[in-house]
Amino acid sequence: MGAFEIGDEDFLLNGEPFRVLAGAIHYFRVHPDHWADRIHKARLMGLNTIETYVAWNAHSPARGGFDTEGQLDLARFLDLIAAEGMYAIVRPGPFICAEWDNGGLPGWLFTDPAVGVRRNEPLYMAAVAEYFEQLLPIVASRQIDRGGPVILVQIENEYGAYGDDKDYLRALVELNRAGGITVPLTTIDQPTDQMLADGSLPELHKTGSFGSRAIERLAVLRRHQSTGPLMCAEFWNGWFDHWGAHHHTTSAEDSARELDDLLATGASVSLYMFTGGTNFGFTNGANDKGVFQPTVTSYDYDAPLSESGEVTAKYLAFRAVLAKYAPVTGSLPAPAVPAPAFEVSLDESVSLWEALPELADVTVAPATGLPSMDALGQYTGFALYRSRVASGSRVLSFAEVRDRAQVFVDGNPVGVLHRDHHDRSISLPPGERLDLLVEDQGRVNYGPRIGEDKGLIGPGTLDGADLVDWQVLPLDVDGFVRSGSALFTPQAPRRGVVMHTGPVDLDLDVDLDLSVNLTPTPTPTLTAAPAIVVAESLSGPAFARGRFAAEPGVDLFLSTAGWGKGQAWINGFNLGRFWDRGPQTTLYVPGPVLQADNELVILCLHGTESTLARFVPRPDLGHTDF
Repeated sequence: MGAFEIGDEDFLLNGEPFRVLAGAIHYFRVHPDHWADRIHKARLMGLNTIETYVAWNAHSPARGGFDTEGQLDLARFLDLIAAEGMYAIVRPGPFICAEWDNGGLPGWLFTDPAVGVRRNEPLYMAAVAEYFEQLLPIVASRQIDRGGPVILVQIENEYGAYGDDKDYLRALVELNRAGGITVPLTTIDQPTDQMLADGSLPELHKTGSFGSRAIERLAVLRRHQSTGPLMCAEFWNGWFDHWGAHHHTTSAEDSARELDDLLATGASVSLYMFTGGTNFGFTNGANDKGVFQPTVTSYDYDAPLSESGEVTAKYLAFRAVLAKYAPVTGSLPAPAVPAPAFEVSLDESVSLWEALPELADVTVAPATGLPSMDALGQYTGFALYRSRVASGSRVLSFAEVRDRAQVFVDGNPVGVLHRDHHDRSISLPPGERLDLLVEDQGRVNYGPRIGEDKGLIGPGTLDGADLVDWQVLPLDVDGFVRSGSALFTPQAPRRGVVMHTGPVDLDLDVDLDLSVNLTPTPTPTLTAAPAIVVAESLSGPAFARGRFAAEPGVDLFLSTAGWGKGQAWINGFNLGRFWDRGPQTTLYVPGPVLQADNELVILCLHGTESTLARFVPRPDLGHTDF
């Protein structure tokens, strides 16, 4: 048993001054078989504490449930922290931002328009109370005064940037205390007078979030936290990326200098992030400050430890800085040996139209009006909107598209409506059957647009007249992929795309059956002809599937170059989204997902010229030196 308190000048661990040297690891962004490795490497860098958010919507995709299996086993994650001899900070929200879908708030929370989130509104607080009743026993039983690692719990998250409802903050304090939380409670805000004043209570210990100008920002924090230790509870040592924008990096030297400046003041710190992890599946968030910007799949964050758990130059620079202020012990592990490059032929496919009977209940009766995806209980992924149009109709319009809609007439592609382009109308060619494949590209995680419905937002009109008869099919793409559907068929023999790696000039018109090539890609030379592979094309939207051998436990990186836009799965595990907008052109494949024999499935929304999958030795997140 132990004790952790906030003294007049310092944090006190068992009565002795203690500086918190923490780093963020989001357990829900890291494969659970990698948790121990990431935690161990945090200690080797010189940290003594691990901090994590709790993603409410991941644990409770439906009201009443609380999933703690696998990647959501928070208890096991906290126990591993304790086993490493480290401490833990838990940030349960209920709002977390984190560039995570909906800022961690469940989609079902917003089905009643009377719910007022992030304020002391009865319907919202009743749902929060249910959440805390399920979560807090896990955290409370692992507090330091019960022999566990938890030393701090945070109330809300950067609330001063959103509101100033003090009754709401007090209600969250009461729920935490009623749930058995006895450790000190904190708040976090960016160090401005307004945010620090609005985002906390006198009885809560205030911390700051920033990544530079530490002395100046700690001075602002001290004006609002007159006693006790100063802490930067989010030291931003990198940043996240949006699709279609550049890849963010910060130099190791500059970041280390900023960290040194911070620690030289005597303040405590939590690195955001120590290791970023991955937005697997459909879990990425988005921003919308006038233009919708979905976050990419990788949450590498240019953190000290990479997305795949590799030590970086920033890690080594931070380790050297931390060694000036605290003992740093232990030897760093040798770098992992990358798996060799290899290729896989995705030689089976099925169109989305052919797969519909297994993707959705196609017998659903048409709705009156234009329902959102949320109205049908679909809070992530895709839905297919179907209707009939009269001969001669030309202009289809909606109030808003959230977030991306591929338009088809009689099965033929017409165009795409993009939310980020503010598209709302499209001209239709002659035809009768109208289909729109709508993708929720990730819910806004910051600002007033949190919780908005996804899908087609009505009214939907055709040449100005309401189009009211819609059949809307929520698509269970994860379930379809995991089912091992028998609908996949071998791709029809036809001329493919000639893939070559050197100066070869051949007119090749043959059919090759290359299911997998596990040998490294040969280096091109002028004296030896390079390997040639004929890869089939694929008309989208469609799924393609192939099998390959791999070494279980060894990480891979799947190149998505040339595939346009879509989703990828290995052995039913949803690796996340890909998009040729970039900046990232690879998907991280955690080694524990792999078996001796593996199944790769991709969903190509627009098809691809080549169904040849390439695994490469290193990630490409947009680094110019890759």
